[in-house]
Amino acid sequence: MSAPNWNTDGRDWPHRDNSMFVAAGGVKWHVQVMGEAGTPVVLLLHGTGAASHSWRDVAPLLARDFTVVIPDLPGHGFSSPLLRLSLPAVAGALAALMDRLGLEPALTVGHSAGAAIALTMATRAAAPRAIVSLGGAILPFPGVAGSLFPTLAKWIFVNPFVPQLVAARARGEGEVAAYMKRVSGSTIDAYGTSLYARLFATSGHVRGALALMAGWDLAALERELDKVTAPVLLLHGEHDRTIPAKTAPKVAGRLADARFEILPGLGHLAHEEDPAGHAARIRAFAVATGVLAAGT
Repeated sequence: MSAPNWNTDGRDWPHRDNSMFVAAGGVKWHVQVMGEAGTPVVLLLHGTGAASHSWRDVAPLLARDFTVVIPDLPGHGFSSPLLRLSLPAVAGALAALMDRLGLEPALTVGHSAGAAIALTMATRAAAPRAIVSLGGAILPFPGVAGSLFPTLAKWIFVNPFVPQLVAARARGEGEVAAYMKRVSGSTIDAYGTSLYARLFATSGHVRGALALMAGWDLAALERELDKVTAPVLLLHGEHDRTIPAKTAPKVAGRLADARFEILPGLGHLAHEEDPAGHAARIRAFAVATGVLAAGT
């Protein structure tokens, strides 16, 4: 099972100079930190199948006002796997990472599965003061799919040949670009697509993505949403083919303090399509919730 190699696959990784490797919570993390010391800390959590590169254009914009922390989730990118990839286990490992770094997130921003992890963290100790969900995979899939999806993901995960088959197919010319457009509804730049292709071509990264999906228990998270007291902003692309935009108002209705915005013309990777717009919305929300001082 091959994992992405930092010296080859990471040779021109976005913001490589900000990267470090930190052992915490049973994971050897690849994590990037940027921004001025002493500024509010924002933790950026990517979605399933992605890595820190997903924030390549958003992070520098946020670093003008924040200390930005961008980990590769366990088993993704250049971070090592976690023995059990449940939402609470990942949330606990991330808390250990932040403790190891000596940083406490004032704001957590999660994309897709990263949003589910952010909300899981918020149901536990040391919750952030505010949360932003981007295309959040938060509610269980409706109907029969809600029970079949985790079971199917678990079956695929335990089959040792599936990650290798997926990685082999990802090496085909144009395969990843076509797949991402079809599944996400987003069109991203050629460099971003090449980074996804680089990761998908390694069976270790594919296995990490499958492991996270196999460990999802969104029904359990749904039951705990009333424990989230921090204000939440839900941003969702209008043309998201992965998580339908209609889920955003449903999630907002389950939270104590939430607002949502549907973003016209954007898909599941909306923050990669419009990084400046997302950075501006995140900053405005941070000011509105007191995370960032007005006039900063």
